[in-house]
Amino acid sequence: MNYIIVGLGNPGEEYKNTRHNTGRVMLEHFRKKNGFSDWASDKKLKALVSAGKIGKGKVILVLPEIFMNNSGKSVASLVKNKKDAERLIVIYDDIDLPLGTFKISFNRGSGGHKGIESIVKTLKTREFVRVRVGISPATPSGRLKKPSGEKVVHDFIIGNFKEKEGEVMKKLSKKVIEAIEMIFSAGHEKAMSEFN
Repeated sequence: MNYIIVGLGNPGEEYKNTRHNTGRVMLEHFRKKNGFSDWASDKKLKALVSAGKIGKGKVILVLPEIFMNNSGKSVASLVKNKKDAERLIVIYDDIDLPLGTFKISFNRGSGGHKGIESIVKTLKTREFVRVRVGISPATPSGRLKKPSGEKVVHDFIIGNFKEKEGEVMKKLSKKVIEAIEMIFSAGHEKAMSEFN
């Protein structure tokens, strides 16, 4: 079974370490851990692509090289039907989850995330797996301190991770990778019950 994993974010050096690039960052950790091929530019997909195998299954990694709200264009030619969509995993930042946490979901709304909106619109289905990685600050007891107001939210998501936050993300990436590997081996429902 072939899988496609997309890491959402914005292309370009100035966005490299921003919170909105969490999907790209996580996918890079996954690529390195599993010894996949180096990133290669794919003009047709307008994306960087890497390939490898997990078990017997082929896996294609995709980093769209277009802005977040056009992400669907990089997935369109890889996902031609519902069956393909069910083997699509999209990793992205989620402002509704605290930093250091993540959730796997399937067939859900976009939660206002422009990258997910673009993919749903392009593929005309919501039936794909999402790995939502938390980026919001939280109190020591774990209560969410989500930024509010359009400008504040915008500045927050395109702001860079602080050093401590970067360390939290690096630690979390190990769990995210485990979860993705479980999706391959046992399906998304099992992974959801194990990790959510």
